[in-house]
Amino acid sequence: MANLKPGSRERLCNWQSRITHHTVKLYVGNISFTIAEADLQHIFEQFGSVTEIKVVTDRETGQPRGFAFVTMGNDAEGRAAIKSLDGKAFGGRPLKVSEARPKEDRPARSSSRPRR
Repeated sequence: MANLKPGSRERLCNWQSRITHHTVKLYVGNISFTIAEADLQHIFEQFGSVTEIKVVTDRETGQPRGFAFVTMGNDAEGRAAIKSLDGKAFGGRPLKVSEARPKEDRPARSSSRPRR
């Protein structure tokens, strides 16, 4: 690193710190259909910074589908939330909390209904 341009070392250090402090997206399943994003914010912020919450809704009806994604500020906070909340009852239902998996390629849906 001795031959770096001025300012390069700082940019490299900032870049490396972003890698080690990456956010982690959690899958939260079996949630009540009446739960709001604010409720999830309140539950998960006990374990660290919550950067994003998305309650998944049905495209046609707009009704919640019973699961959500919560993005935590870093891996340690995400692990703490998983450890404490997985299986814990909330709204009369045991939550399923795990690290979210990437979307997999899915086969095309066959339907007799025309697409929009």
